[in-house]
Amino acid sequence: MNININHRTLLLFVSSVILFAASSCNSYKNIPYFQNVNRSNTVNEKIDNYSPITIQKQDILGITVTSLNPDAWKDDSVKPNGYLVDMNGNIQLPLVGSMKAEGFTTNDLQQQIAAKLATYLKEPSVNVRIMNFKISVIGDVAHPNVYPIQNERVTIPEALGLAGDLNITGIRNNVLLIREINGNRQYVNIDLTSADLFKSPYYYLKNNDVIYVQPDKTKSNSGDRSYRTISLLLGALSLVATIVLTAVVNK
Repeated sequence: MNININHRTLLLFVSSVILFAASSCNSYKNIPYFQNVNRSNTVNEKIDNYSPITIQKQDILGITVTSLNPDAWKDDSVKPNGYLVDMNGNIQLPLVGSMKAEGFTTNDLQQQIAAKLATYLKEPSVNVRIMNFKISVIGDVAHPNVYPIQNERVTIPEALGLAGDLNITGIRNNVLLIREINGNRQYVNIDLTSADLFKSPYYYLKNNDVIYVQPDKTKSNSGDRSYRTISLLLGALSLVATIVLTAVVNK
């Protein structure tokens, strides 16, 4: 049996292919990160958007002290679980007593503690770190979780790397950053497809930051990526069936 396909059916088929290709291209354009980076040659940019983390209320500080007379800093007076910054922004230290911690960087606080301990210890050396520094990455990523951070300098791409990167269905140009600081909560939209992220004041994360990746409509409707594949296959089969039936009827 010879099947003749008329112009109308052929036009329907070609239009469908074009629409499918355009849809695929449009989807791909939203996937790559940092799309406006100049890749033609090496570019050096000054990093001027990093500011050291400042200590906040409810932070837990790990404080270690060494000196030429270590017996004066008794082991039983040291808190292995850290020193809590109370709601007044203070910590309680052996020998020193209560002192202000909120608002200082760890480096500034180290110097202040060392200066106070110099009355009791010979050449004291102090190290301070934030023990409960953590970030949360939730939403459409491979491994949503709360991640402890060992140092005070972590970026948005690093946080997403810890979470195994965004799923293919995660919306990259509208990632939500939630930050609590000084009793206020901020909501910031982040565009991962733009290299302007590197210059953003939110590029470097702070303690207790939350990153939320919203899924696109495909994820919301299907629950997984297989839905899109199945839908495309069914659409293609339906189109082929329509062409064949139309050709048979017009024979």
